[in-house]
Amino acid sequence: MQIGLMVPQGWKGEYDGWDAAAAWTRTIELAEHAEALGFESLWVFDHFTTVPVPKDEITFESFTVLAALAMVTRRVRLGHMVICAGFRNPALTAKMSSTLDVIAGGRFELGIGAGWKEDEWKSYGYGFPTLKERMDALGDQLEVITRMLAPGRASYRGTWAQVSGAINVPKGLQTPRMPIIVGGNGQRVTFRYAARFADELNLVFLGPDQVADQLPVIRQRCEEEGRDPASLRLSLYARDTDVREPGQARVDFIGRLAGIGLDRLVAFPTRWSPTADAQAAFAEDVRSAGLGLAAAR
Repeated sequence: MQIGLMVPQGWKGEYDGWDAAAAWTRTIELAEHAEALGFESLWVFDHFTTVPVPKDEITFESFTVLAALAMVTRRVRLGHMVICAGFRNPALTAKMSSTLDVIAGGRFELGIGAGWKEDEWKSYGYGFPTLKERMDALGDQLEVITRMLAPGRASYRGTWAQVSGAINVPKGLQTPRMPIIVGGNGQRVTFRYAARFADELNLVFLGPDQVADQLPVIRQRCEEEGRDPASLRLSLYARDTDVREPGQARVDFIGRLAGIGLDRLVAFPTRWSPTADAQAAFAEDVRSAGLGLAAAR
């Protein structure tokens, strides 16, 4: 099982009261430190204002953060947990992602979901479509994005998104394309989209037993789409509280997820303490769970 870390960007209050320049310096330091510790990947949230209550506090924008991280790291994979599809035209998302993959030297992974944070949608002028509408739109958006990342020009006409002979050059460095990750726990629609369009399904805030319960459903969705279930990777963004405290409970949690066969665990151990010590302690617990990290620089 690979281990990725969320990078502090202020969304969960970790930079409340900080000076913006000092917060950005810390983000860069922690990204470089995480790579040196051997973590496989670094991730950011795609949000504009703090959670659970919008406050006049720091929240760094996601694509900008990743472009900067691509220039100060060399090995780690980079991506979102996950993009809110409705915040950007999907053709623009594909274009931005392709450019970012070039900047990162072929290390970008495109995580995407339907979005949920109502106050953000409304305050930034997006309205707030119903859940069904957001999920239906996600299907059209994935159609556009996958066609934009495929060879040639992209054409598609759906209810929620359209392109006509759209050019996307460069398409990124990875072949046959950058990995696509669909995020969410919805068995009926989200799992089906992942089986149809994605390289990875990212579950959210589930415990080991709950992840295990999803496996038969995920296999079924893949089979319904005519896909080998073994070809769809499975990841989890863990509840922050499940990885907050160093020690045996956290070690056991990580070990149980590895035993299930999860491909990637993404955690945010620096939510409450954006420090190198918090990252190092998490790395130690990962090793205690029997998992290797890449060799430090």
